[in-house]
Amino acid sequence: MKVGIIMGSKSDLPVMQKAAEILEELAVPFELDIVSAHRTPEKMFDYAKHAHERGIGVIIAGAGGAAHLPGMVASLSPLPVIGVPVKSSNSMDGWDSVLSILQMPGGVPVATVALDGAKNAGILAAQIVGTSQKEVQDRILAYKDGLKKTVLETAETLKNRHA
Repeated sequence: MKVGIIMGSKSDLPVMQKAAEILEELAVPFELDIVSAHRTPEKMFDYAKHAHERGIGVIIAGAGGAAHLPGMVASLSPLPVIGVPVKSSNSMDGWDSVLSILQMPGGVPVATVALDGAKNAGILAAQIVGTSQKEVQDRILAYKDGLKKTVLETAETLKNRHA
C-alpha cells in the first residue's frame, strides 16, 4: 500500500517534503504530486476518484490559504485523507488554512495536523498503513522507541550537568 502526498502548489513543497522524508525513513512507499484544487480541478477530481485503484491507501493533502484541496479530495475519495495546513505567503498567519481544513461538514472527514505539520501527517499515514502491514507497524514501534530513548538520554545529560 502506497501513500499519496499531494499539494496545491510548488511553494508547499518545503513543508510537504517532511512527510516524504519520514515515510522514506519508515520505508513506506509514496508518490508526490502537485494537484491544485483551483488551477487543475480536473486533475484533482481524477486523482481523488482513482487513487485507491492505483494502490494508494492514504492521501496526505497539503494546502495554504483557502486550503480547499484536502476537503475536496476527501469528498471524492473513499480513502482516509490527512490535511496539512500550510502557512503560505498570502495567509493570515496560517489560521485560514487551519480552519479551512479543520471545519469540514459532516460526512466528509479530514484528519488535520498542525500548521506545517507534514512530518506528523507522514507518521499518521504510516500508522494507518501499519494497521494492515506488520512490518510497517514494527518500524513505527522502533521509531517511537527511538523518540523515547532520545528524551531519556537528554534528560539524563541535563540531570548530570546540574547535579
